[in-house]
Amino acid sequence: MTPEIYHIPALLEDSINGLNIKPDGIYADVTFGGGGHSRAILGKLGDNGHLFGFDRDSDALKNAPDDPRFTFVHSNFRHITNFMRYHGVRSLDGILADLGVSFHHFDDARRGFSFRSDAPLDMRMNRNAELTAAVIAESYTASQLEGLFRAYTDLKRPRAVAESIIKARASEPIDTTFRLADAVRPVLNPKSEKKELAQVFQAFRIEVNGEMEALKRFLNATAKVICPGGRLAVITYHSIEDRMVKNFMKTGNIEGKEEKDFFGRTSSPWKQITRSPIVPSEEEIERNPRSRSAKLRIAELITPENRNR
Repeated sequence: MTPEIYHIPALLEDSINGLNIKPDGIYADVTFGGGGHSRAILGKLGDNGHLFGFDRDSDALKNAPDDPRFTFVHSNFRHITNFMRYHGVRSLDGILADLGVSFHHFDDARRGFSFRSDAPLDMRMNRNAELTAAVIAESYTASQLEGLFRAYTDLKRPRAVAESIIKARASEPIDTTFRLADAVRPVLNPKSEKKELAQVFQAFRIEVNGEMEALKRFLNATAKVICPGGRLAVITYHSIEDRMVKNFMKTGNIEGKEEKDFFGRTSSPWKQITRSPIVPSEEEIERNPRSRSAKLRIAELITPENRNR
């Protein structure tokens, strides 16, 4: 049975082509979600190929294909090294990461990811985790909230937004999506209210799920689990994560610090396949408006022979 639409994968053809899939290769889709990218990868694999699909949300398990070439891993992609070791995999031929939030999370009001519906202020990808968005709204100081908005958004008045939350929670608990939206609305620009509300919710979601730390650990692990000549393809959706991925593929570290060898050559273990990101066509955006901000970057782990050239 075909599963209900959980997520429409962005840049599907470009990302699959970018992996340069070998029929007998071993790959990982570390953001399995609805399984759209995974099914496309399986379509390129032969009988001896294998795909591992990572997702920390147990809801994604129902989308797992019944295919002996597929293994579902119920975990955050930050733990990819441990799980590959557990499954006896020495190296992967490619990894795909689509960092976007699935339609499922926005459309299921009970998950509390969106300001479009009133629901408990949750936002946990892993519903066994303790930290929720409500806990942040109720317990973080003004300074901590401002720090989140500065780190994870481009809000023009992060301090005002933080103070507005502190003021609102003195009157009633901020424990629902509508209450969070109402708490910050007085200090938002009416002309860009939806955009700014989306950024506020984005900051809470990133903090609840530890997304930036998870991405950092994942990226740093990729060179340990991808074989020389293997590919890393990452789809980003906002400037913070895209900057991290861009820096990592260019220099080998998320800070973007270029280290050079004796001959003045950048010592990054990666060769950028896409120096400029691949973005959706107008046709794709029309079919899938949520792909509008997607950017695909692809890099190849340099082989020992090429490393010295």
